[in-house]
Formats: sequence, structure tokens, C-alpha cells
Amino acid sequence: MALATRTDRRPSTIRTLWDSSVGKKTVMAVTGLIMLGYLVAHMAGNLKIFFGPGDFNGYAHWLRTMGEPVLHYEWALWIVRFVLLAAVILHAVSAAQLSRRDIKARPVKYVHKRPRASYATRTMRWGGIILALFIVWHILDLTTGTVHAGDFQHGQAYQNVVGTFSTWYGNTIYIVAMVALGLHIQHGFWSAAQTLGAGNRNRDRLLKTVANVLALVLTLGFIAVPVAVMTGLVS
Repeated sequence: MALATRTDRRPSTIRTLWDSSVGKKTVMAVTGLIMLGYLVAHMAGNLKIFFGPGDFNGYAHWLRTMGEPVLHYEWALWIVRFVLLAAVILHAVSAAQLSRRDIKARPVKYVHKRPRASYATRTMRWGGIILALFIVWHILDLTTGTVHAGDFQHGQAYQNVVGTFSTWYGNTIYIVAMVALGLHIQHGFWSAAQTLGAGNRNRDRLLKTVANVLALVLTLGFIAVPVAVMTGLVS
């Protein structure tokens, strides 16, 4: 007599968490904070361009040698890239699945529209799409040089950045993406804090203030570079 196969296996804790809306929101919050930390460091590095070609190109070279001699050349940089790639994918998939659930839960539009949500909240979805497309363009422009304007030179980060922001379309793409980033951070940081249990009646105002300040500082910090190139401050 053959033994009966078990069909009542319980799903793993990780699978259960991932399948739940709370779990997906938690994944979005954690991955969002990982990307936010990277953005702060990335902005600080970008601002080194104001100290001249030597400092900026030296910083770009350091990114490839950080971790030596424990790690080999570019190993640390690739670790950061893989972590960010995983964070972006998990963040985007969670957002898409939560959006699909929201649409299914409310298939009929409300008769009376009440736009109580902030502009940043209402633009989170298309803002995420803009940022995803920008990431692809940014990599092809300043990492691989595939769509770079003019002659792309490996190891000459300063000259490559100036070349990109010497074109009207390079500035337009970058500035639009950074505005979308600011709006995304403005709502995303506060939402992540709520998801992770940091928010309450006493701290909500503080968290919203921090979100606004972060969004403003990062937007202005990133936009400062193309503006400096356009005005001739950096050339």
C-alpha cells in the first residue's frame, strides 16, 4: 500500500510575510531606506565636483579601490551595486503588487472625488516609473558611456559629467528626474516610518518635517551639479 503524500504543508514564514500586504509594505520601507542612504552618500560624492577635476576624479577612482587590500579592485563597488539592484527590484515589485491589489479592491471609481492626498502621494506611481527609466539612462550615460554625448572617457568622471550637462537634453532629463525623486522621498520617508512603527501622534509632525528637509536637500544637492555646469561655474 503506497504511503499518502502530504499536501498540508504550511508555507514558510518568509513566504507568508511576502504574500501579505503588511509584508510588502515592510519590504518597501526597508529597501526604500537602503536606497535613501545611498542617495545621501551619492549626493555628497557628486558635490566634490565643486573642488575641481582632481578631487572629483580621485573620488571616482576611490569608489573602485575602496575595501582594498581586503577586497580586490571594484569588488566593494560591485557589492554595493548588487545590494542596490536587489533593493530596487524588491521595491518596484512590492509597489506594483500593492498597486494591483488596491485597484482590485476598488474597481469602481468614487463618484465624488476628494483629493485629500498631497501632490507627492498622488504622483508616487508615475514618479517611480520616471526614476526607473532615469536609472537606466544614467547608467548608460555615465557608467557605460553608451548614450553619452561626445567622447566618453573611462576614468575621467569630471569631464564626462561636464559633457552630459553641456547638453539641453542631459540637463532636462536629470532635473525632471531629481524633482520626481524629491517628491518620491517626501512621501516615501514618512510612509516608511509609519510602516516600521516609528510614527505616532507626537512624532508625525517631526517625521514629516524630516521628510520635507531630506527631499529638499537631496533635490537641490543633485540639481546643483547640472546648474553649475550650465552657468559655467563648473567647466
